[in-house]
Amino acid sequence: MNDTLTRFCLHLALTPGVGAVSFRSLLEHFGSAERALGASASELAEVPGFGAKRADEVARARDAIDVRPEMELAARHGVAIAAFGSPAYPVALTYLAAPPPVLYIRGTMVPEDARAMAIVGSRRCSLYGQEQAERFGAGLGQSGFTVVSGLARGIDIRAHMGALASGGRTVAVLGNGLASVYPPEHEARAREIVERGALVSEFPMGMLPSPENFPRRNRVISGLSLGVLVVEAGQRSGALITASIAAEQGKEVFALPGRVDTPFTVGTHKLIQDGAKLVHSLQDILDEFAALRLPAAAESGQATLPLGPALDPQEEAILGSLDVDPVTADDLAERAGLPVAAVTANLTLLELKGLVRSVPGPRYVRRT
Repeated sequence: MNDTLTRFCLHLALTPGVGAVSFRSLLEHFGSAERALGASASELAEVPGFGAKRADEVARARDAIDVRPEMELAARHGVAIAAFGSPAYPVALTYLAAPPPVLYIRGTMVPEDARAMAIVGSRRCSLYGQEQAERFGAGLGQSGFTVVSGLARGIDIRAHMGALASGGRTVAVLGNGLASVYPPEHEARAREIVERGALVSEFPMGMLPSPENFPRRNRVISGLSLGVLVVEAGQRSGALITASIAAEQGKEVFALPGRVDTPFTVGTHKLIQDGAKLVHSLQDILDEFAALRLPAAAESGQATLPLGPALDPQEEAILGSLDVDPVTADDLAERAGLPVAAVTANLTLLELKGLVRSVPGPRYVRRT
């Protein structure tokens, strides 16, 4: 955790006025976090989205930052900090339009976590919804999927419980810093998750939960997952935000139908009307990903190289469009004649197969 890249990315992440969107702009403009940290206010003003006033404010705030207290606090809580561009940073998050500059991780994330499904839903939910969240969490865990959710009351915690009960892995994405667990009554369950997965957050260690944090948290839940299953969601449920983000990211969205005379399923049924895949059994999800075979971990803990059948036509088109010069997903989509969502989904698999490498930007290059 004490490597130079971590310090540079953490420094930018802690700088007031630098969020995930501006972090990406800085990387694209300067090429690295180190160069962004060394840039003058006048150089910062040339970054798209920055002006002279904002650049001056960011430069002053940046120069006052000391990352050591944050790193020491993380170490005391057993939390690792994975910087964007480092081997510990989850590959799937590099495809986000605005990836977190750093990800705080308490527990372990392994290559098999790339085969992940999110289960989300409302905090206020029915007994039926709780039972189904636990049922699908267990089924996915037994089937080799890592279950991703938000540790919240209601559907989220029951999805984690199902995965744990099945002996599977689970990852909880929090809307607060990892110096504490929210809600506090899930502290014991959080410790179980750390033993069989991880708690993760993009927020500084001492950050308290607040409403504006949860849409950012939801994009990470979706970003870590191949698809999202909404078990129960009311008309204004945050789970609908996760589903919307998933659709924008080109991920599969599944929805479990429920009773028509309860407010708990209004949002879920609207998702189905809008094109989400209706699910009534685990097999409906497994069939969708039947051809997906991801690398297993070698004894060293590193992912093995390609498994499974030959590349499909889309993967071949994308790989054939790559060379030694890094390109963006948008450029690849144009070269390969494919939708951007299809390109980003296939890039994940190609990188996991060891055929593609991502570099800050994010941009992509073919491995030799």
